[in-house]
Amino acid sequence: MSFHRDVLKLDAEAETNQIVRQIHRDVLTTLGKRGGVMGVSGGVDSAVVLAMAVRALGPERLVALILPEMESSPESARLARQVCRQFGVHAVVEDVTAPLIGFGCYRRRDAAVRALFPEYDSTYRLKITLPETLLTRDTLSVYSATIVSPEGEIKKKRLKPDQLRQIVAASNFKQRSRAALLYYHAELNDYAVIGTPPKNEHDLGFFVKYGDGAMDLRPIVHLYKSQIYQLTEYLDVPQEILVRPPTSDTYSANSTQQEFFFRLPFEMLDLLWYAWEHEVPADDAANVVDLTEEQVRRAYGDFSRKTKTTEHLRTPPLGCVAPAEQAPV
Repeated sequence: MSFHRDVLKLDAEAETNQIVRQIHRDVLTTLGKRGGVMGVSGGVDSAVVLAMAVRALGPERLVALILPEMESSPESARLARQVCRQFGVHAVVEDVTAPLIGFGCYRRRDAAVRALFPEYDSTYRLKITLPETLLTRDTLSVYSATIVSPEGEIKKKRLKPDQLRQIVAASNFKQRSRAALLYYHAELNDYAVIGTPPKNEHDLGFFVKYGDGAMDLRPIVHLYKSQIYQLTEYLDVPQEILVRPPTSDTYSANSTQQEFFFRLPFEMLDLLWYAWEHEVPADDAANVVDLTEEQVRRAYGDFSRKTKTTEHLRTPPLGCVAPAEQAPV
């Protein structure tokens, strides 16, 4: 097949119109709902979906939820309010700190962190990250925890598997609490929950099952992250959102999506991922993206591992298969 640097280029107007029609049909006809509810995070994905949902349903048929908690960046809420004003949608703020305390989110997570850093307490900031050396040497996707003291001292240590599981399991209360509120407002208004994950998050497993993976429709799940950015000018997304690096906003210390999960800049990741999905030989892909063949193979390996190890996230609930009726003797 032909693989080149512009293989992911879109016609922004045509793509937007197609998605707008799909949102309108999915919400009002297929699901039979009166409108849509969505979380607005201050990031580019939710901004793009909000802009298209307004075109599809009108601002009066949308509820935009801003769902902060005590460790969220104030910048996220500020940008979320800005994008809601931009598109004329009333923003509803639901702080999820109290339910998270009730679930023991912070307490359970911090117990695992203190196994590494006994001095860690609520005055510190925390993030977990993957190695940034994907293209330079063979490394496993092993997470490290970084803490930042009130004085700015930084310490970093590799997490053991049980420590990582406890930190992630506790932190996932954040996404699942937000999902509960999205569905509260959806049921309150007879609305559908409109999701915002792009292809990167869904296919590589960067989401929480029954958390930010809970939705009734996912209008941009077929688009790579770099394609989402291609729609922003046409949709008049605020420039402040575009220049802010995508962040998970899950941990108190600032962490970009690249260092937390994806390990590559989106422009490079998307081209390499497209090449991997379409079985472009590593040497051909290397010539297009200006990398060595070995670097491309490392990226291909990372995509393969991520899709395999996160397949359970994309698997719907399993059920028992009724045994076939016995054939008459």
